[in-house]
Amino acid sequence: MPGNPGRTTLATVAASAGVSVATVSKVLNGRRDVAPGTRSLVQSLLLEHRYVPRSSRRDQAQVPGTVEMWVDELCAYSTEIIKGAIEAGARSGVAVVVTNTKGMAGGDTSWARDLAAAGCRALITLTSGPNSTQLAALSRARLPVVVIDPLNLPDTPVTSVGATNFAGGLSATQHLLALGHRRIAYLGGPATTAVNQARMHGFRAAMEAAGVPVPPEYIRNVGFCYPHGVQEGAALLDLHPAPTAIFAAGDESALGAIQAARARGLRIPEDLSVVGFDDTEVAIMASPQLTTVRQPLREMGAVALRTALRLAAGEKIESRHIELATELVIRGSTLAA
Repeated sequence: MPGNPGRTTLATVAASAGVSVATVSKVLNGRRDVAPGTRSLVQSLLLEHRYVPRSSRRDQAQVPGTVEMWVDELCAYSTEIIKGAIEAGARSGVAVVVTNTKGMAGGDTSWARDLAAAGCRALITLTSGPNSTQLAALSRARLPVVVIDPLNLPDTPVTSVGATNFAGGLSATQHLLALGHRRIAYLGGPATTAVNQARMHGFRAAMEAAGVPVPPEYIRNVGFCYPHGVQEGAALLDLHPAPTAIFAAGDESALGAIQAARARGLRIPEDLSVVGFDDTEVAIMASPQLTTVRQPLREMGAVALRTALRLAAGEKIESRHIELATELVIRGSTLAA
């Protein structure tokens, strides 16, 4: 019967689809010699009947399937979060499958049924998405979604995990102000993204509280990556007067700004103080080591994994958005003005 996965067999699904048991088996095993229309029908019926393969039935109590993790690109930031999710998954007996989502957009949403049919229990995204079409497909496949540190929250309510970005921007700027800097620039990510807005507002709040005006040209919002830091850091340092300190909204862009400064013969931190955001491995490898705002990246991955499993189990989540605390880590890239 459809409502009882323990009694559903391949023959039940095959009869409903009007195909042979062998065809259903091919779909389950990912064989490609099945017509797309037939594959889609069988996958839908597998979901409807809640079919669970025999091996999965034996192991279901111990291993609650897999969790899919979407990532736009691998960098120091995303790698730390992935590690946290994988470690938490191992403790829970769950395999985390990491998928690069670049070029995935399109009208075909059969991937959601494919995931559910393959034993996926939930989806974690570390991307600029998911979009409304993807969320609808996941909902039809009964796959809960947890979004980590989203650049832009989708219109449809989703569960998300992030950090205290405003507080982080505030503490970074207060540190530079306490060192006596007054010409402080903000080197941010894409202007409209939620995390960038929160960090920039923290920066502005600290400057306003100190009574220090911020020239419009001291605000640069482009991206979080190293090339963005080189390009926009150069633009800031070519201003007259140039800033004596830069708060960059990402570690990689902070290192880009440092490179731009060195290309102009400036010393770090004697001539320019720089603060980053994230506290990834590159912050430690930098010379001098980077003062930065630490996000608990691994814990964010772990919390997202545990939350995804709770949603998959039908548990009620106390809050749709979970924020973990940031912390300023003072190292060698900042000095008194």
